[in-house]
Amino acid sequence: MMDIRATGKNIFLFAIAFIVGTGIKAQTTSSQRAEQLQLNTITTAVPFLLITPDSRAGGMGDAGCASLNDVNAIHWNASKLAFAEKKMGIGISYTPWLRALVPDINLAYLTGFYKMKKRGTIGASLRYFSLGDITFTDVNGQTTGQFRPNEFAIDIAYGTKLADNFSVGGAVRYINSNLTGNALVESSQTHAGRAVGVDLSALYKKEKVKLGDKKGVVAIGINISNIGNKMSYSDRGEKNSTDFIPINLRLGGSLNMNLDDYNSISILADVNKLLVPTPPIYKTVDSSGALVYDANNEPVILAGKDPNRGVAEGMFGSFNDAPGGGKEELREINYSIGLEYWYNHLFAIRAGYFYEHPTKGNRQFFTIGAGVKYNVFGLDFAYLIPTQQRNPLENTLRFTLTFDFDAFKAQNDEGAKAE
Repeated sequence: MMDIRATGKNIFLFAIAFIVGTGIKAQTTSSQRAEQLQLNTITTAVPFLLITPDSRAGGMGDAGCASLNDVNAIHWNASKLAFAEKKMGIGISYTPWLRALVPDINLAYLTGFYKMKKRGTIGASLRYFSLGDITFTDVNGQTTGQFRPNEFAIDIAYGTKLADNFSVGGAVRYINSNLTGNALVESSQTHAGRAVGVDLSALYKKEKVKLGDKKGVVAIGINISNIGNKMSYSDRGEKNSTDFIPINLRLGGSLNMNLDDYNSISILADVNKLLVPTPPIYKTVDSSGALVYDANNEPVILAGKDPNRGVAEGMFGSFNDAPGGGKEELREINYSIGLEYWYNHLFAIRAGYFYEHPTKGNRQFFTIGAGVKYNVFGLDFAYLIPTQQRNPLENTLRFTLTFDFDAFKAQNDEGAKAE
């Protein structure tokens, strides 16, 4: 039997990368929750699916459900693909993770789209999360090998217009999470967790909206992402050995205005809620936090609902299962606001703010960003400034490189005419 330990970079950092790194803190004891309901975070498998993969949205407080002209549309709202102004586009993003502690944890994201004639727009993406090197040892402390835990997701997406100002979209996602390298842990054989999820989305876009003496574009979007099966990492076969993937509801809006021929500005806002069960409050023996079990060897629930539910039941029940009632349900909503300014479609500056309630993870931070575009290439940067607690992205510069193939083709055509 193997004992998973890390030398130099221990398993504690490994846990940070998945839990603290995504703003999801470990749960407190049941007695503490029962007394004050101060901390009752929702945990899921593969939380890397919720990490903002691109620097444009990363510079606007993680708001992107209704942003326009977005090559990274698949992550935020696949229906935005239908309103793509270009024939084809590709984006490559790189996000260092926990860079203040370790040098080799990062998220890489490759995405692209192709606009078909009268058939909508197709897209695809690959998201890869590397967690660095882990050293495996046996119970005697002898090294048995090295392993690099990783997770990835492959998406195929499609967006099409149902009307001039309304589109729908969807995506199919294959998810693979290999955290143990098939090691034997506590006499149980582990394996990579696998799941298949789908996204369902829609976007309404209204052009030429009058705003005083200016005209703008208003967009409203919705995306339900990662609707899929639970994930398991072992062969135990117990019902509580499987975890929900992060099924998420995102609503967003944007206001886009051209101030004059050279200056434009966009204001964005998103709200998010996980559609997975909220942990209940369990009955405990005393202040030690030891759980009380019933005749079926199940922990006794004082408030809330049993989290071991099916996917559909967990999704619909996520709106009324918090042990603190409606007040706690409202705390599970996260808010993002963002601002983007473009000068002559060549240079952009961005800012944003993200808020999560202190009892649900307490991620609160400002973001700033910038973008430049030159002919066929675009480069975006993002920087995060935490306000409440340390963040795995603090003191880290993220970047995204985009390619505009329409501009590349136009450049080649001009060159051919000159000859």
